[in-house]
Amino acid sequence: MSKKIRVLHIIKSLGRGGAEMLLPETLKLHDSQRFEFHYVYFLPWKNQMVSAIENNNGVVHCFKASNNIQIMLEANKIANYVVEHKINIIHCHLPWAGFLGRLVHQKTNIPLVYTEHNMQERYHWVTKFLNRVSFNSQSLAIGVSEDVSSSILKNIKPKIPVVTLLNGVNTKKYKKKNLVGLHEELNIPSDAFVVGVVAVFRFQKRLKEWMQVFKKFSDKNPNVCGIIIGDGPLKKELIAERKALNLEDKILMPGLQTETRPYFEIMDVFMMTSSFEGLPIALLEAMSMECAIVSTDAGGIKEVLEDGKNGLMVTVNNWEDLVEKLEILMKSEEEKTRLQKAARLRVLEKFSMESMVKKLELNYLKLLENGN
Repeated sequence: MSKKIRVLHIIKSLGRGGAEMLLPETLKLHDSQRFEFHYVYFLPWKNQMVSAIENNNGVVHCFKASNNIQIMLEANKIANYVVEHKINIIHCHLPWAGFLGRLVHQKTNIPLVYTEHNMQERYHWVTKFLNRVSFNSQSLAIGVSEDVSSSILKNIKPKIPVVTLLNGVNTKKYKKKNLVGLHEELNIPSDAFVVGVVAVFRFQKRLKEWMQVFKKFSDKNPNVCGIIIGDGPLKKELIAERKALNLEDKILMPGLQTETRPYFEIMDVFMMTSSFEGLPIALLEAMSMECAIVSTDAGGIKEVLEDGKNGLMVTVNNWEDLVEKLEILMKSEEEKTRLQKAARLRVLEKFSMESMVKKLELNYLKLLENGN
């Protein structure tokens, strides 16, 4: 048997963010006869993905750090790890892991892949500056959507190759099974119209606006329930907003969930109010689970949804119009069912993780063949 290709993923944390959650899911689908995967992260309190990776034979190591400066100071240790474990390819995710990886690349000359999950325009000026000055110190950049790749080309004008590799979802895992029990557990009437979202509680998700949309919708339709799954820095503000809108009995906030599929099962609609996005994994998971989608057209979302065909969209600035889209689905069971089936079909045809993983492996092999 030929020697396995060893790939080291570097990421700031292994919490439940979209980029982080991709890692254990893609690991399950990689060719384990050909590749061996290592994972380095830095924030020890954000470790929800560690067990899922280790359960699939990934090697995980935490170099403890509490801020971005401390992360950058780990460059020599990471370089030593690369040499000691005979790593063949380094793959970094998100800016600060990328900055660190570029230092390691310079020290070791190991091919470096960087996946960008967001638009350059949305980053802090320091992040944008560091990206511009260091971006060419790597072998290949991957954008998770055409919007993200275009933003790299426009703002950085890199000399290295930039390719688009659309995020994917494991369609075999995220498949509706008509499970029962969660309605009763959460005290939701079985005939309630359930609107949900899975998100990190950050400003770009605009979850306060999500609640405001739901408030207007529920005022007209009493037999509805909202579910917001996740956690994050805006948790206290969101809890306060829920109270201010008198929605404490209407919107459930069960926190972070390692297993989200049962929640997708009971959602009639998955609604997003984001102001910007790369290509959100939770959206693809919801579509694969046959949730009807109602969303703003932020970033890569408009590369996924075809308005009226497999989802309903409004422009980012007209997020309040989402109330009307919910009304359409509430009034027409036929339309809701059509969009639910169309959402899964869209993912199967264009956004399967199996296809994504195969393309990623081809990029790895191409880098090694070219000696990058």
